Parts: sequence; C-alpha cells; structure tokens
Amino acid sequence: MMNDLKAKEIMTVDVKTVKKDDTVSDVAKMLIQDKIGGLPVVDEDNKVIGIISETDILKKEKYIEPPRVINFLQGLIFLDDMKNLEKDLKRIAAYKVEDLMTEDIVTVHEDDKFDDVANVMIKKSINRVPVVDDEGKIKGIICRYDIIKSLYGDK
Repeated sequence: MMNDLKAKEIMTVDVKTVKKDDTVSDVAKMLIQDKIGGLPVVDEDNKVIGIISETDILKKEKYIEPPRVINFLQGLIFLDDMKNLEKDLKRIAAYKVEDLMTEDIVTVHEDDKFDDVANVMIKKSINRVPVVDDEGKIKGIICRYDIIKSLYGDK
C-alpha cells in the first residue's frame, strides 16, 4: 500500500485547537466557519487532552426525557437510572469544552506509518486523529479526508 509514508507527511499541520475553558458556542462557530467536524482540545503546554466534535455538541442539545416513575403504594419508584439523568442534565447545562469533550481519545505519533494510522481509524471508527510528538504535543491532525487524499489524490 503506502508503507513508506508517515503520519507527518499526510497530516494537516495548520490545525485549529481549543482549550478546555473555551465555550461550546465558540467551538460550534469554529466548526461551522471552518466546515470541520471536530477539534483537538489542548492544555497550556499544547498537549492533547481530548477532542470535541459536532456529535458531542449535538448530544448536549438533545431533548432529555424526564425519568419515568410509577406510583406504587404511595411511593415513587424510578424506572430510569438516576445517574444517566444526572449526566444528561450536566450535558444540557454544560457550556465549557471540558464538560462535553471526549477525553478517552486515540492519538498517533508523527512517525507512525500510514498503514497503521489508517488501520486504527478504520478499526475504531474514528473520523479524525491528532498527531503528536514524543511529549504528546500536537503537531497536526489526520482526518479521513487526508487518508483518501493520500491514496487517490494527485501525486
């Protein structure tokens, strides 16, 4: 396939990032303006700590159903898991990136092989993967578009 290519050769280097204290509305505006589906979240040292995507924001906007209850012998019995409701309420009330971002993310190293990057993205159904250096600092991002462009674009 393309074994000789490395992540740093196919990544987008001009990568926009956000901080965990940024507002969700600012992130939404960036996603719309730049026509992208997600952004890496970095700390003060530019280390990747998460990703916030359009999916995360849409989850925030979803309607919450109140817990279904039954009245049984004058006592209320909750049928839904209260933890889920609590999580939903926190999501709805969230306005900072850290409240919505996905923290358990996959990153790849700038020297990783093309095939390895493509396989990770396919196996884990990931749309975008931050590319980092030895210290975990962001160097770029690879989206599915970059993979396809590398395979079928003009050489």
